Amino acid sequence: MKKIQKLTQEINELTVRIEHEYPELYRYLDENPIAIPVDDEAKPTIKSFADYLESLKSILEKYMESHNK
Repeated sequence: MKKIQKLTQEINELTVRIEHEYPELYRYLDENPIAIPVDDEAKPTIKSFADYLESLKSILEKYMESHNK
């Protein structure tokens, strides 16, 4: 199982890639309904980080499929 630190690094790298290669998509990332919880009652977990990373990958994949035709 991946540690939160590794997941954070992957999230950061993917976000930077999207920011540089797909700036038109990057501006919508803050509207992503799947996010890592940040309030006191919902502690971030490895699962929440992994889910967020997968959602970023999915968003990018769908974007690339729809814009590379």
